[in-house]
Amino acid sequence: MSEMKYTQDHEWARLEDNNEAVCGITDYAQEQLGEIVFIELPEEGDEVEQGNECAVIESVKAAGELKAPVSGVVLEVNEALNDEPELVNSSALGDGWFMRVRIEDPSELDSLMDEEAYEEYLATLD
Repeated sequence: MSEMKYTQDHEWARLEDNNEAVCGITDYAQEQLGEIVFIELPEEGDEVEQGNECAVIESVKAAGELKAPVSGVVLEVNEALNDEPELVNSSALGDGWFMRVRIEDPSELDSLMDEEAYEEYLATLD
């Protein structure tokens, strides 16, 4: 069973077997950015550090970044986003994922919010 964790910067990590996580941005983040037109992904094999920028997101309204929700090595990136960055707008928590990471330090997950806590956090932003 996969478990979702969230950051206050609106990134998510879906935990999978073998200490791996699939990462992306939330629906809230893609709504704030508007129509996404370009994404610069990390390279497979890159090391990412929790809280540090690891991908660039450009939309018609603004530029932003994906900060790594967990530290680790990038195992795979979503190549489909090179040709279809709008997948993030249509399926931020599904087909619009950014990267798969082997988690370096599972204890980092303790600093992330579960879905209920993230929903409560979003309610404070309105």
